[in-house]
Amino acid sequence: MRVERLVGLYVTDDDGYRKYREGMLPILEMFGGGFSYDFKVSEVLKSEVKEKINRVFIIYFKNEESMNLFFSNKDYVDIKEKYFVSSVSEVTEIAKYETK
Repeated sequence: MRVERLVGLYVTDDDGYRKYREGMLPILEMFGGGFSYDFKVSEVLKSEVKEKINRVFIIYFKNEESMNLFFSNKDYVDIKEKYFVSSVSEVTEIAKYETK
């Protein structure tokens, strides 16, 4: 069963976020993960949260264990600290689910 997370972000620094994505993608792929969809959003018509969203994506992993190992990986954590923290001000997990 594949694990997918539908996530909304508010990206405040496109260049910093691009560097984050470039740095984390090889690590994500090493853990059997990837992105199946990725959107820049110009207008949110309805939201159940107060956080702003201008980026929406689906990130997937081959299983829950791979997801947890990825997010706790030291190299990933270092890249997140270096680029993500300063380029994204809000994170909304919209959904998490398993697919076949």
